Amino acid sequence: MLNKIDLVPREKLLALTRAANDRLSFANTFMVSALSGDGVDDLRHTLAAMVPAGPFHYPEDQMSDAPMRHLAAEITREKIFRQLHQELPYQSTVETDSWTERKDKSIRIEQTIFVERESQRKIVLGKAGATIKSIGADSRKEIAEITGVPVHLFLFVKVRETGRRPQPLPRNGLEFPKE
Repeated sequence: MLNKIDLVPREKLLALTRAANDRLSFANTFMVSALSGDGVDDLRHTLAAMVPAGPFHYPEDQMSDAPMRHLAAEITREKIFRQLHQELPYQSTVETDSWTERKDKSIRIEQTIFVERESQRKIVLGKAGATIKSIGADSRKEIAEITGVPVHLFLFVKVRETGRRPQPLPRNGLEFPKE
């Protein structure tokens, strides 16, 4: 696969492709531009045709095999990075502290957003809490769409204690085998 084809003149690209195919025998050669999307559909269709059909490993209407607590935390984390872009380091984490199904069929979720410095906490909160409200609203909407029930989402932002790394995997139901 040759990527970034939008940066190379067509004549040079064809010569480069010919030289690569002369050195090694390839079943297919793909010319792709990730920036513009040129050639991506050809690559995708070829790869899809190569994948053998197999059984479903979980129900067709189930979105993921990850626990919903974990998925909800990842949704909130995604919303944080979509809204704050480069302003927040990717080491920031979200943990689902509680997940309670209520009598009225709604879900109450409490999550903690961990950042590394007080200045980052202020960025996540935003002026008069506007940023955290927007993140919460976006997360709540997506989680409600997935679960099919109303969601009451409560977000807290905390500065991670120096030297303390949260252990979100076992807490969110993900266990790895011990060797």
